[in-house]
Amino acid sequence: MVGTGSGEGFWHRLSETDQGLLLKAGHLKNYRSGAVMCTEGEPATHVFILVTGWVKVIAVTRDGRELVLALRGQGDIIGELGEVSGYRTASVQAIGQVRSLLVPHTRFDGFLAARPDADRMYRRLLTQRWGAANSTLLSRSTTTAAQRLASQLLELAERHGIASAGRVDIEMPLSQEELASFVGMSRSTLARALESWRRRGFIQTSYRHITITNATGLGQIAGSGSSH
Repeated sequence: MVGTGSGEGFWHRLSETDQGLLLKAGHLKNYRSGAVMCTEGEPATHVFILVTGWVKVIAVTRDGRELVLALRGQGDIIGELGEVSGYRTASVQAIGQVRSLLVPHTRFDGFLAARPDADRMYRRLLTQRWGAANSTLLSRSTTTAAQRLASQLLELAERHGIASAGRVDIEMPLSQEELASFVGMSRSTLARALESWRRRGFIQTSYRHITITNATGLGQIAGSGSSH
């Protein structure tokens, strides 16, 4: 189902009892828009579970360019790889106001050990996330930029969109430049694709909002790679 707005992150898959236990194990923290929540290379001591807001997971290239590696929203868990490596493998920056639950790795491990259902859910989520990461890498060589952009918009609609009367409104957490970086296309190519889809009645756009008005048409583009 597209556009439930409920999210499919780790937090939303937990029972109310498990949510309460995690709240007791950690503490809530607010981040202003643009705040860096953690920096690549620093020691990793806890996981973040997003209560509200969006974050972008970023890396900086040697020439200073910022690459958007992932986008996480309400209910998502981030920083889980830090326990294995001992350090942050990427930086995380708040997009807009963010409220997050911070749970130390030791307490999070204890929670999973004591709650088998949550542990299975967590491991299933990680498997899905790793599979998605592999698919993303593969898609860069087997799909067009238009396919990747259409697929990303549909994924955002599925996970975080608000559906009403056959339309799905997405409050875009990324600028057009960041979105272009995320899907591996140039800013000008993205702008041309969005303009084409507006003319065809697939989407409507406003500042930091995209409304999908024809999900079927956008899905056909995601499958065919044609933006025209």
